Amino acid sequence: MKNKVVLITGGTSGIGKALAFSFGRAGAKVAFSGRNPQGLEQTAAELQAAGIDNLPIQADVSIAAQCEQMVAQTVAKYGKLDVLINNAGISMRALFEDLDLEVLHKLMDTNFWGTVYTTKFALPYIKAAKGSVVGVSSIAGYRGLPARTGYSASKFAMHGFLETLRTELLHSGVHVLLACPGFTASNIRNTALAADGQQQGETPRAEEKMMSAEEVADRILQATIKRKRDLVMTTQGKLAVWVNKLFPSLADKLVYNVMAKEKDSPLQKR
Repeated sequence: MKNKVVLITGGTSGIGKALAFSFGRAGAKVAFSGRNPQGLEQTAAELQAAGIDNLPIQADVSIAAQCEQMVAQTVAKYGKLDVLINNAGISMRALFEDLDLEVLHKLMDTNFWGTVYTTKFALPYIKAAKGSVVGVSSIAGYRGLPARTGYSASKFAMHGFLETLRTELLHSGVHVLLACPGFTASNIRNTALAADGQQQGETPRAEEKMMSAEEVADRILQATIKRKRDLVMTTQGKLAVWVNKLFPSLADKLVYNVMAKEKDSPLQKR
């Protein structure tokens, strides 16, 4: 990664911030985006203190023009782009029958369209560098999770998009990685949207028992260096993918039971 240029969307917290440090410590110059100016400033200062050359960019990935500008700013400063990491994402928790449809739109706009927009504008530079496009997805992109219809749908869409793109670019020298953490300690559950579109505020899961964002970032770094096709993390995540392929009816029951045990799970009302 020495002297490579990496652009990370959603880089001010959680996995995105950990990725900025992992790739930066490996020698990369790191451009990263976020919507919150204070978060961008704080992360930039921390990266600078660690000796990492960085460029904070305020952008909302759900807006195509801002994605275009984000890529343009990165190339304007560094002259190239080697790795794009589509990390920006939001989650939700509510039964579909109770859900305001606007929540689904918000999830698709950020998780799916944000990936499409940023990849579209970054692709010419990635092709020139024979670099990498990375999608930070989820086990929810392999197996639908109850009370997460919007999240699962957006991740399934991301999988379909990146898998197709990988095939189109088969002879171009471009590497496409789908990285799927299992449950990871981050703020994504705190900021997850409830049925009415408001943030739920409190995580329903034991964050301290999960894989850390730093470990996820280090694994994504190594998978990018090795140009792996897929990266499925955690034993529980690998088991979910395997069981869902071989025993889908059993997977329905197992996944339901696991998600129903969450604190204040909407499934407990059924």
